[in-house]
Amino acid sequence: MSSPGDQLQAFLERTPYVRFLGLRAELSGDVLTAVLAFSPHLVGNTFIPALHGGVIGAFLEMTALAQLFIVQPPGPRPKTIDVTIEYLKPGRAQTSYARAQVRKIGRRIANVHVDAWQDDPNQPFAALRGHFLLSTDELS
Repeated sequence: MSSPGDQLQAFLERTPYVRFLGLRAELSGDVLTAVLAFSPHLVGNTFIPALHGGVIGAFLEMTALAQLFIVQPPGPRPKTIDVTIEYLKPGRAQTSYARAQVRKIGRRIANVHVDAWQDDPNQPFAALRGHFLLSTDELS
C-alpha cells in the first residue's frame, strides 16, 4: 500500500496542468506544503521576471484541492465553486511554496484559504480564498 504522500502526489498528477507546472507536495503529518519549483516556462513578465498570474492562480487552487484531499475521506474530487486571488506582489523567478487552511467543511461546501510565499512564510506574495463543492449527492 502506498503512503499518504504518494497518494497525494498521484492525486495531483492526474491533472495535466499540474504536470506542466511541475507542482509537487510535501506532507509532514497533516501539514501539506505545495512546492512550485521555478522553471523559465512559468514566467509571464520577462522584464521583471515574474511568474505568470495564471500559474500563480493554478498553484494556489491546486494547493487548496490537495489540502481537501488530505482532510476529506476518499470520494469524488472537490469542484471549485469560486475563488478570489489576491496578487500581493510579483512572484519572482524562484521556487514558491504554499499552505492551505481549511476554514470550514460543511456537508457540501468547504471554505479554504491559501497563502503562497517565496522567502518568508510571513510575507506572502499571493493568497486565495475559495469555496469548493464536496458532494452533489443532495443536489439531485
